[in-house]
Amino acid sequence: MEQKKQGRALKNSLQFYKKLAKASPPGELYWKQSRELYFAGKTPMIIWSPFIMDELAGLRDSAPPTINSDPTSPELASKTGFITNFSGPNNVKGAAWADVRYFGITADADTDEAKQFILYSMDEGYTSTLSIAPEGKFPVRRGNASDPNAFTTAWSKLPVGVDRKAPLTDLYSADVINNIVAGLDTANRWGVKEGELSRASKIINNKFINRITRQYIDDQLTLDEAVDEINTVLASF
Repeated sequence: MEQKKQGRALKNSLQFYKKLAKASPPGELYWKQSRELYFAGKTPMIIWSPFIMDELAGLRDSAPPTINSDPTSPELASKTGFITNFSGPNNVKGAAWADVRYFGITADADTDEAKQFILYSMDEGYTSTLSIAPEGKFPVRRGNASDPNAFTTAWSKLPVGVDRKAPLTDLYSADVINNIVAGLDTANRWGVKEGELSRASKIINNKFINRITRQYIDDQLTLDEAVDEINTVLASF
């Protein structure tokens, strides 16, 4: 029964992704092209890293919004929302994916000093840690004992940008910022919760799902053939 359920979920995912691909602008789409299309107002939605938040607001000369005549305009940012949680027939509660970065202490390190640095970086110095790249580093710690929202508030006021800088709160509404942070409530890194991180890493790095999905999108494989190929490779890990 569980295997059938997983099979249906995989079929639904492939069909949904194919619909998105067929509705996309023509051509070989990749990260830079998708950003340019959105910045020019030629597509209503893209799948992109949150690191887009600063150039979206006209703060980076090498990647300017072209939706109007002012490449430094924050207009597009003010009209953009971010979806951090997807739900569907196989998961009505919704799910999100996150890439959480960790501190690691090597076996030959000064363990006590390393621990003190991590404790500082995740507490007293956490705002400074987030400031390294605030448009892409969201606070997994929202606050501390004295203020449950201390770090999310501080993060939202951090300046972002390359050629010009502005705090996130000047560029995006409170609803947008709160929605981004709320995405961490349901976000899971693939395989961690299930104790399958090593297997998940192999699956991601092998890129066979990308290849098979592309063949299905291009009608080189039927839906059943794509599912069978994916399951065959999965069984080898």
